[in-house]
Amino acid sequence: MIEALLAAPARLGRVRVLAIDGPSGAGKSTLAARVVAELTARGCRTALVSTDAFATWDDPVSWWPRLVDDVLRPLAGGVAGAYRRVDWSTGAPRPGELVRVAVPDVLVLEGVSSGRTSVRPLLSHLCWLSGGSEASRLAKTVARDGEAAQGELARWQRFERGWFAVDGTAEAAGTRLS
Repeated sequence: MIEALLAAPARLGRVRVLAIDGPSGAGKSTLAARVVAELTARGCRTALVSTDAFATWDDPVSWWPRLVDDVLRPLAGGVAGAYRRVDWSTGAPRPGELVRVAVPDVLVLEGVSSGRTSVRPLLSHLCWLSGGSEASRLAKTVARDGEAAQGELARWQRFERGWFAVDGTAEAAGTRLS
């Protein structure tokens, strides 16, 4: 996947963009951290932006214009971007810290909907990570986020099942991992 990414042209100004997409609990964040470490070890200036920094239970995907306006558009123009991460510390989502994104060689977009149809023309590579059965992924996310989140996580899974079916993300991916 990294070789394919680095061999592909930059499509966001001079920035190559890798999207790592797939359902919740698939291991996208873990894979993204490994990819960032590998790219950094190769001397690539790399930035990581997670859709978890934007999404909420009630707004799983319609926040996307904020990412485009605050991060993608500036980076395409060779200018640093910035966004406000969602803060969950009170149990309810609210605007959190400002995260600055310097212009990298490679931008890794990680999370549910990061490889959506509207961004694909800007991607150098799209990776789909399926992560096993829905039941095993739900158990993994409940273990990570706590029993109190189980109902919301189950609702989220129902949403993403429909989202991915309509968006065709897995079928569009250049790399598919399980």
